[in-house]
Amino acid sequence: MLASPLLLGALAAGLRWVHLLLGTFWFAGYFAFHATSLWLKSGRKARFVRPVQVYAGSATVLGLLTVVLATGLLRWAPFFLLPLGVGLWAAAHRRERDLLAGVTTVVGSALMTVVAYDAGGGTDLRRAAWLALGQFLYFAGTVFYVKSMIRERDDPRYLAGSIAFHAASAVGLAVVSVPLAAIFAALTLRAWWVPRLGWTPKQVGIAEIVATTAVALVSLFTI
Repeated sequence: MLASPLLLGALAAGLRWVHLLLGTFWFAGYFAFHATSLWLKSGRKARFVRPVQVYAGSATVLGLLTVVLATGLLRWAPFFLLPLGVGLWAAAHRRERDLLAGVTTVVGSALMTVVAYDAGGGTDLRRAAWLALGQFLYFAGTVFYVKSMIRERDDPRYLAGSIAFHAASAVGLAVVSVPLAAIFAALTLRAWWVPRLGWTPKQVGIAEIVATTAVALVSLFTI
């Protein structure tokens, strides 16, 4: 969920050196977010402060360097405030596993597709938006899919929601890319069938690598 949107946007626009710095900042920012979430979940215990300081400091420096090379990227910063705020609020209230928190985090991740595209000098923001939407729909669908097999495997509503979400995504994406819609149709079948197999989290994770790659590549070449 971290690498795919970044790489997709960068490849769609054309790789540049700034993408290396942007990617480093993006991962440092994630580590800072994760460390801060742990600190908030702990009730702000002192032993969790140092990782927050280290990662937040690193992310700040890398972010400033990125802006120096590509000042225009600052215009995207406000769009990340809501996902960041919801994520930290959820961590502070120990609700980071809630559906809302998961989907909101996906919004922030998908937005990186547009940022990376802009960093590469891409000018067709309509294409960037479609690419980002494909990433959002895939990873948001994964939130439902994984919950239907692990934490919420005994709740049929999550299974139904996962199937319905993937099916609706397939129909919607047919407007822009029939091959990508076909991938989502296959993901709909997966959402229906795989939960019946009793896969372990490790098996689910390995399969996700294949699905993530397929969605990204088909998006890149057909949108």
